[in-house]
Amino acid sequence: MPKAIIALEDGTWFEGTAFAGSGEASGELVFNTSMTGYQEIITDPSYHGQIVTLTYPLIGNYGINQEDEESRAIFAQGLIIGEYSRMYSNWRAEQSLAAYLEANGKIGIHEVDTRAITLHIRDKGAMKCVISTEESDPAVLVEKAKASTGLVGRDLATEVTTDQPYTWPAEPTKEALYNIAVIDCGIKLNQLRIFESLGCHCTVFPNTTSSADILGTEPDGIFISNGPGDPAGAPQVTQLVQELIASKRPLFGICFGHQMLSMALGAKSFKLKFGHRGGNQPIQDLRNQKVEIASHNHGFCIDADSVDSSLAEITHLNLNDRTVAGLKHKHQPLFCVQYHPEAAPGPHDPFYLFEEFIDLIKETNA
Repeated sequence: MPKAIIALEDGTWFEGTAFAGSGEASGELVFNTSMTGYQEIITDPSYHGQIVTLTYPLIGNYGINQEDEESRAIFAQGLIIGEYSRMYSNWRAEQSLAAYLEANGKIGIHEVDTRAITLHIRDKGAMKCVISTEESDPAVLVEKAKASTGLVGRDLATEVTTDQPYTWPAEPTKEALYNIAVIDCGIKLNQLRIFESLGCHCTVFPNTTSSADILGTEPDGIFISNGPGDPAGAPQVTQLVQELIASKRPLFGICFGHQMLSMALGAKSFKLKFGHRGGNQPIQDLRNQKVEIASHNHGFCIDADSVDSSLAEITHLNLNDRTVAGLKHKHQPLFCVQYHPEAAPGPHDPFYLFEEFIDLIKETNA
């Protein structure tokens, strides 16, 4: 197994061993604190442009299976872990994590002090990074990291959106009660699975589609998906969402969709120091003071002071840092959350938000 170098733009570097793939990749180095779900993490389009460090020490022990994929490909630029489990055991497993990474042309690095990486990012903030099995001089890679493209100002959501509209499920079923227009900014498939389970037939549109074409399908509700990158770098998506809001149809947004809906209402975004990525974030629902545990994956957030209180109210807070985790419109059927109620493999505390969206559709169409 070849040696690998992890070089950061601030001059820090780490050495490890490649357990999958070879070559060189660049991206923003981030960490995720989840204990399980490594397949769902690397196939989440929200990780496009990022190299993911997993803080849990042993990864790969239950293998990979097709059912747990969250998208059409691996979108993380690379994977860094403490120790790779060469043996995997699970009745659903179809292949190893290493084979999966290699089939997708991605590099996996282990035998790395992931605690040191995580502490460094927590102290200094997420930063640009290059990983390589080819270049052995860390100074050269540090310069490459400095010269690489970061996340700020980039419209990554449009890079990962679907090329053509499609429906989920492929054919309407007898159980389908509602037609949902889905704006794909980097959607996770479990969102579509949940909508199907709740009696919805979804038409998924590229985020470059015109509002006229979307509204022309006469949807009962509109959903804005999660996605990667800087929300301020996608003004055309914000404009599309503004036009959809004007239709006064029920709207629901998750993560990037939350940011798009908030910014369409006049709010501003900002970059978090090291982001929220993991399956254990405490969220308080300000409407009833209940606390739920939720999955997060975002590096940007909405500025609470920029929310127009005449239009919207903040409904949820992240209790770790008091950042905005949800809001709703005061006069229209519209709400959104910064976290992931669809999270697979979990937690499932926030599932009720999908049911609230269905209830909103029922009330609006009554």
